[in-house]
Amino acid sequence: MKFEVSKADNSLFILRSESRLVYVLVYVDDIIITGNDAKAIGDFVTQLNAKFSLKDLGKLNYFLGIEVNYIAQGIFLTQKKYILDLLQRASMDSLPTSMVTTCRLSATTSSPVEDEHYYRSIVGALQYVVITRPDIAYSVNKVCQFMHKPLNVHFKAVKRILRYLQGTLNYGLRFIRSSSFLLEGYSEASWGSDVDDRRSTSGFCVFLGGNPISWSSRKQQVIPRSITEAEYRSVAHLTAELVWIRSLLIELCVPIPKRSLIWCDSSIAVAIAGNLVLHSKFKHVEIDLFFVREKVADGVLQVGHISGSDQIADVLTKSLSVGIFTKFRDQLCVADMSQEVLGAKRS
Repeated sequence: MKFEVSKADNSLFILRSESRLVYVLVYVDDIIITGNDAKAIGDFVTQLNAKFSLKDLGKLNYFLGIEVNYIAQGIFLTQKKYILDLLQRASMDSLPTSMVTTCRLSATTSSPVEDEHYYRSIVGALQYVVITRPDIAYSVNKVCQFMHKPLNVHFKAVKRILRYLQGTLNYGLRFIRSSSFLLEGYSEASWGSDVDDRRSTSGFCVFLGGNPISWSSRKQQVIPRSITEAEYRSVAHLTAELVWIRSLLIELCVPIPKRSLIWCDSSIAVAIAGNLVLHSKFKHVEIDLFFVREKVADGVLQVGHISGSDQIADVLTKSLSVGIFTKFRDQLCVADMSQEVLGAKRS
């Protein structure tokens, strides 16, 4: 079988043969092969094995530190072994959240840590855990901001993240089968939350068919002069992400609705996205303004209002109480795999 090969990303290749599709993800000498036709996959593996010596490990179970577990409705991604290796250096007690609500990290409120290299190595390792644990994205983002000069108070926050992971070792991302390919995102901003420079934190999460596929928590590069400006910049960040995801899905031949949805809890930011009359009041954010407005006018996406109590991206912009944190963690599809398996056995 002959394939037409295209490159969707630096490590992702798409092979086409009539209506058959084969996706190949390559990282050095580790390869994942999947597609919509078992025969096409087998033919490609045979052709590849004729050129290179391959070792077929069968069904995907482990890839780059990410464990793949199969449940009745889909798959479960965890990094239990990776997290355990990270926790071997110290004994940690479990905690219900990854950051206390009263935590306000600053670059000037404590003494320097004894071993800066140790701090950087731990925090660097935590960044990889965010791949399957979006619930710690905000706290990891905060401790990453002090890599150049870590203080003891920062290391205390790192230890809390580790204790939280110790108590949620079996947690991971749950992906379930869905007949819907609705692409939607939630956008949130925490205005002037940084005590050192008063920059805001933007957060967003993107769902495809109800499953989380992208998330982000990061400090804005510009100091916003109003909460509306901070919220709108966050919407612009999410818009850019959705545009990229849509182009990737089209390249992967995945059917998606013509219009994607953005949910924002700022009614003013929602109004600005679709109302030309208000644009003159926001000339200082003109590029973001017209970038989002253009996509709305073209019918690529729609910006809608959502209640703050239902804003999932809130967990990516600030530390929350246990109840609210747990609620949004569940909505991010971060769940206890052992409970999922137990529930499947009972049913």
